[in-house]
Amino acid sequence: MKQHTKIYLEALGYHITDFMPCELTNGQGVDIHHIVNRENRIENLMLLTRELHIRYGEIKHAMVFLLKAHRNFLQSNDVQFDNTWFETNINKYIIYENRNKTFKR
Repeated sequence: MKQHTKIYLEALGYHITDFMPCELTNGQGVDIHHIVNRENRIENLMLLTRELHIRYGEIKHAMVFLLKAHRNFLQSNDVQFDNTWFETNINKYIIYENRNKTFKR
């Protein structure tokens, strides 16, 4: 099992055989997406459907949306996380969101 998969499963208390919901749609999550880079930490690992993983990939103007949605998901599931890491990355990527105000989620 890959390291990022282990981190995600342990943080959320899932077993590999459990139904794991996509963090955006509650459908079947199948891909653990590294949101902003390849850093393996729970703040950067988001479970998505295959379709959403392909759609969002590494689109810079989607980063703020993904980061905020993931932070909310972790909060609602009582997962401990580093909010400073989130704030730093949200502030880093907000410039891309502002450049593309027509981004549709």
